[in-house]
Amino acid sequence: MFDKIRKWRVRRIVARRPIAESLWKDALRRCPAAQRLGASDQATLRVLATLFLESKSLEPVQGLELGDADRVLLAAHACIPILKLGLDWYDGWHSIIVYPDAFIPRRTQTDAAGVVHQTNTVMAGEAWGRGPVILSWADVLSGKKPGHNVVIHEMAHKLDLLNGDANGFPPLHRRMDRRVWSRVFSSAWDRLKEDQRNGVELPIDPYALESPAEFFAVASEQFFETPATLREHLPDVYRQLEQFYRQHPF
Repeated sequence: MFDKIRKWRVRRIVARRPIAESLWKDALRRCPAAQRLGASDQATLRVLATLFLESKSLEPVQGLELGDADRVLLAAHACIPILKLGLDWYDGWHSIIVYPDAFIPRRTQTDAAGVVHQTNTVMAGEAWGRGPVILSWADVLSGKKPGHNVVIHEMAHKLDLLNGDANGFPPLHRRMDRRVWSRVFSSAWDRLKEDQRNGVELPIDPYALESPAEFFAVASEQFFETPATLREHLPDVYRQLEQFYRQHPF
């Protein structure tokens, strides 16, 4: 009964608040990961984007204005990772705060000596456990380099946080082996760290080596944006992400 009610609700939302064809075509044109999908998956993505816009509050700040096309584009990017997982994977949070450009959150940290420091790190995106996702609109639009997608990056953090901590270990599906996941990501991490120490050019954004959480998020970006590169250089990581996201982008 619950499943029937949910399907009825989805049909009702899609019927009442459809994404206009012109807006959807514009989003596909500006979202390379969506362009690679077949027609059926693009239709599913369109439904997910519709539901995403209905369930999440997109909140531009500091004078930024987001038009309908901008909102649809953001929703398309955000729903790429959950195309085969479903919108339920984004339950538990409501808001996306969008700054015009990179932002500097003000935080205090206390070191081991008890000294309090102010942090001033420039950021393109941030994801809080059960709080909002925060994005720089300039970075959403820019795609600084191949494989970069700040929306997918922060959504990967949201999936990672479903286990309680951002540690590069999202909830795995029943037939996935936690030991294999750990071994694959740890081995790749160690190898990349060694290459970095030796001055070898890395096949992935070096920011991935900041922490296991960033490794998962950066690898997820590359999985959807430049899958051929990830599969060539980190094939075991690619296969684990293929199983987790239940997608075959290459």
